[in-house]
Amino acid sequence: MKNQELLLVPGPTPVVDAIYDALSSETRGHTDPRFVEVFKNALLQTKELLKTDGEVFVVAGSGTLAMEMAIVNTVGRGEKLLVISHGYFGDRFLPLAKAFGIEVDVLQAEWGKQVDLTLVEQKLAETQYKAVTITHADTSTGVVSDLEQLVPLIKQSGALVILDGVVATAALDENMSKSYGHPDNKIDIVLTGSQKAIGVPPGLAIIAFNQTALEARNELGVIPAYYSDIQNWLPIMKDPSKYFATPPVNMIYAYNEALKIVLEEGIEQREKRHVAFGRAVRSALKTYGMTPLAAEEVAAPTLSCLLYPEGIDDISFRTNLSKRGIIVAGALAHLAGKAFRIGHMGNTTASMLEHAVREIGEVLQELGKQVNIDEAINKFKEELALFVN
Repeated sequence: MKNQELLLVPGPTPVVDAIYDALSSETRGHTDPRFVEVFKNALLQTKELLKTDGEVFVVAGSGTLAMEMAIVNTVGRGEKLLVISHGYFGDRFLPLAKAFGIEVDVLQAEWGKQVDLTLVEQKLAETQYKAVTITHADTSTGVVSDLEQLVPLIKQSGALVILDGVVATAALDENMSKSYGHPDNKIDIVLTGSQKAIGVPPGLAIIAFNQTALEARNELGVIPAYYSDIQNWLPIMKDPSKYFATPPVNMIYAYNEALKIVLEEGIEQREKRHVAFGRAVRSALKTYGMTPLAAEEVAAPTLSCLLYPEGIDDISFRTNLSKRGIIVAGALAHLAGKAFRIGHMGNTTASMLEHAVREIGEVLQELGKQVNIDEAINKFKEELALFVN
């Protein structure tokens, strides 16, 4: 890789040379037939990844824009939205919904845990919601959602399922054609950004609507949006030679290359790899006295939030680690200063993560903490061996 540092925050994630090379390709006009073909292929690959019977939208923006597109195109003013939140980014749906006059309820889990399914069931029985949001994996807590349980509950209530896949797409299975216990129990919308497990620099909002979700948009008529209105983007997604707003040409080059890499590895293999990486990193860092916020049974394969052992200062730890070329992220909200977050997704490799485990141990030793680095490395390798076998 061309990277000077090892970027192990929960996004952006490391970018491989093939993606950098695509990104640095000659910029062409957005109606140039050569670019149009690349854009068409990127859209086809997005459909292949998510396996939707509807339409995908790839536009300049961030995951937050994709979140907005998901709700403003399906839930009207005065209609009800339920948010199932496992952390900071689940909570972000609240101000988004309120900005468009949508009535919103939220079920918030204690950080590090999943929302109690009984509470979800009770809420859905009490109120008819137009849609329900699920954060597949929350970037703030490292908690993964149980789609096998949540999707059937939501679909049986008659609501749309909106899946925030920002820190999960291309690492975990988000097959929109999959039935959860019944042919009608399918995810209706998946939204994501380019900079997490897909492995492209930040800059693209990516969202897929199935036929049910597209019908919901049609039923709304005029909505309080312009750039976020999928009806304005639909002609371009069907024929990228048409114009609505200028696409980020070079980002589309990079995204197209990244999806090629994703699909060549295969989503089943990628999920196994990410699960193994997550377990290996957490197992290794536990030997240093770092406690994962999420128990292993609800821990996300793509990132981990780890509580510091007693006596370790957050700023000193992350600053010293950065001097060694390893960049991790601080924790959010009430965990700020008490924990850090490490990404292990996308283009990261086993050798990168093993190197990070070793460097983290050496930094802890610098800060006066006695740790056994060899034990941590052995734990890391043991978990990876289970994946290989």
